Amino acid sequence: MTNDNATDLIGTAAVAVPATDISGNHSIFVATTREASSDAKVFTNSRSSKLNFARVNVTVPKAHKVGRIERKKPGKADDPLKFFTATDVVAYEAQPQFSSALSADIAARGGRVMIFIHGYNTSFDSAVYRATQIAHDSGYPGTPVLFSWASGGSTKDYVYDRESASVARDQLEVTLRLLAQSGARRIDIIAHSMGTWVTMEALRQLALAGDRNLGGKLGDVVLASPDIDVDVFRSQMRRYGKPDRPFFLMLSADDRALKLSGILAGNKPRVGDYANAADLADLGVVVVDLSHEKGADSLNHTKFADNPALVRLLGQRLREDDGFASDREVTDRIKLLGQGS
Repeated sequence: MTNDNATDLIGTAAVAVPATDISGNHSIFVATTREASSDAKVFTNSRSSKLNFARVNVTVPKAHKVGRIERKKPGKADDPLKFFTATDVVAYEAQPQFSSALSADIAARGGRVMIFIHGYNTSFDSAVYRATQIAHDSGYPGTPVLFSWASGGSTKDYVYDRESASVARDQLEVTLRLLAQSGARRIDIIAHSMGTWVTMEALRQLALAGDRNLGGKLGDVVLASPDIDVDVFRSQMRRYGKPDRPFFLMLSADDRALKLSGILAGNKPRVGDYANAADLADLGVVVVDLSHEKGADSLNHTKFADNPALVRLLGQRLREDDGFASDREVTDRIKLLGQGS
């Protein structure tokens, strides 16, 4: 697998801007099954035989619009005034060093963690920026963590990505346990596209091990545009069991990326564009149909993050805490948004 995106994250030059022109400065903790690049500052599209760890600091420009990721063109200087800008990358040689830094951040942020698992055709830098955008636009108060599996970052790499996703499921389980052991009192999961399959497999494995709720620390699970065969999803949910807190299942009938995925899978429907997804509700999921909502992606595959109203409501849902107190009002508002209300 090529390393085309290994140097895209950190530019060679940056434009200095005053702090007043920065909307946000986020530290994204990273656990990844990608191979480290030669300078150990970013990660490639190739698979690693072990789990690697890092922290990436990213600034968000004051001119940022909710739901968007403002990015510089390849080869251009970083400009924090206009674009998402990675200002620093720290690579951790081993898990203990990563866990120590992670634990300190979790403690400083009140014990909350949100882990994002990206989907197919996603380079490392794109995954970092998406995790940053979700954390920023949702107003999430806790520690943002990115689990980045070795996607090839190209539409032609679908088969490679499927196999990389399979390789990554054990390491996602390891990462979720690591978060639970690093002082987190609540762990929220947001997974997108093929990343939902990795997530469901890891949760299934936790259930088989008798720890499906991570010792009571599992919070909300959001499955956005799931690239999962419907029958496979049913099997995964049956093995996991009806969750204590309903999983959010966000789908859209006009998701062109999943239409293509279904064709590649032998014309098998995917959960994310399944016409009868409401019949999955008995499995313990809250179905949110976003078919009537607009997205910024021409494929209609990232509405969960690029629709301003939805990402704000999602953030409000995730911020509801008070020991898992009633959050029905926010949940109902998300469902109404999906109904075009």
